[in-house]
Amino acid sequence: MSSAIEQKKVLVSEITEKLEKSVSTVVVDYRGLTVAEVTELRKQLREAGVEFKVFKNSMVRRAAESANLAGLNEALTGPNAIALSTEDVVAPAKILNDFAKDHEALEIKAGVIEGNVATAEEVKALAELPSREGLLSMLLSVLQAPMRNIALATKAVADQKEEQGA
Repeated sequence: MSSAIEQKKVLVSEITEKLEKSVSTVVVDYRGLTVAEVTELRKQLREAGVEFKVFKNSMVRRAAESANLAGLNEALTGPNAIALSTEDVVAPAKILNDFAKDHEALEIKAGVIEGNVATAEEVKALAELPSREGLLSMLLSVLQAPMRNIALATKAVADQKEEQGA
């Protein structure tokens, strides 16, 4: 009996550590997905460096309280899986949201974004953001626009002078 309690304590401390180190955590209900669909989802998450685990809700509740994320406990009902990323804030949300669009059985329930508990809507909003590369290209085009406009105006003036001179 004592060893079972010790094992549970170790598991809770491991989950707590994962929650604290994670920059992005998403809780999903995966009921209704086939084994093949779950395997495909796990593969996509693994390729993005995201850990996807199923833990007992009671263990996650204790770990969430230890990690000062008690607001996450409301989502911990029924069968849940948790996606954790220590590197990319957007990756778990984006992959799970895209997968949920094709597979209605997958439901995003809640999440933790950089230490703050987030609702399912907030996780979905994060998933809809462009990637880092997309945001950088948008910034670059905004920075280039004034220079491009000056070049176009200069060329237009030069063309106009050339027409008047001819």
